Amino acid sequence: MTRSLFLAPLLLLSACGLQPLYSGGNAGPVAATLAGVSVAPIEGKAGWLMQAALADRIQAAGSPRYSLKVELDDKITGFGVRRDDAVTRERRTLRARYQLVETATGQTVLDATAGSDAGIDVVSSDYATIAAENSALERLTGVVADQIVARVALYARRTADAPAK
Repeated sequence: MTRSLFLAPLLLLSACGLQPLYSGGNAGPVAATLAGVSVAPIEGKAGWLMQAALADRIQAAGSPRYSLKVELDDKITGFGVRRDDAVTRERRTLRARYQLVETATGQTVLDATAGSDAGIDVVSSDYATIAAENSALERLTGVVADQIVARVALYARRTADAPAK
């Protein structure tokens, strides 16, 4: 009885058409596409962090079939203000516009955006506030890199499933 209660939801999920994105492991179409993506240099500290985060997630190997071009917009905005006009809270926002370009043809096959934000408490210690801002940037680059890689993986999966023309 308990076994059938456990298996029933699994059978329902298989009927809905959901498939794993990374099916086939390291030999699947998604892994093969990601291995053929090189990340173009990105300007600034946020760019350096983003490029490292993307390289960790993509793990390119061999000659690149695609080039990933990323433009970042990193902003810190103060929004918690006391009576003496001192900021007590900040929001760090990281937005990325990225393009996946086929290296052979120069054609842009994917053009999208990703982004996230983080709240930062402003304290009396400047060092602590700067450390919190830097920590927020590191976390945000990881979140945005995950979004970019997921979107590229989805593109790879959809093009692998598309019938050949």
